[in-house]
Amino acid sequence: MQNIEEINKIIKENLAVMLYFSAPTCNVCHALKPKLLEAIDENFKEFKIVSVDISIEQEIAANFSVFTIPTVLIFLDAKEFLRKSRHMSVDEVIKEIKRPYNVMIS
Repeated sequence: MQNIEEINKIIKENLAVMLYFSAPTCNVCHALKPKLLEAIDENFKEFKIVSVDISIEQEIAANFSVFTIPTVLIFLDAKEFLRKSRHMSVDEVIKEIKRPYNVMIS
């Protein structure tokens, strides 16, 4: 289990961070997560990924204004860059991150 301070520290200390909000009862979350993690891993070596189970960590979800699952938050250089909830495709997420990420790490 994590807390808000630990997550904020991860966001500050890493160039690229993905927060993945889900819950054990969410079938879409479980179908999407492995595909998304694999795509992030293949395309972006610098990414730090943090999974948040909102059934346990409601306070963290509320802190980041996450009220629906799955939700993906992408932070680049400690700033929220992308927020996707519910209906998202892996390709869509990768495409939106690719250019700014490559500019940032080059």
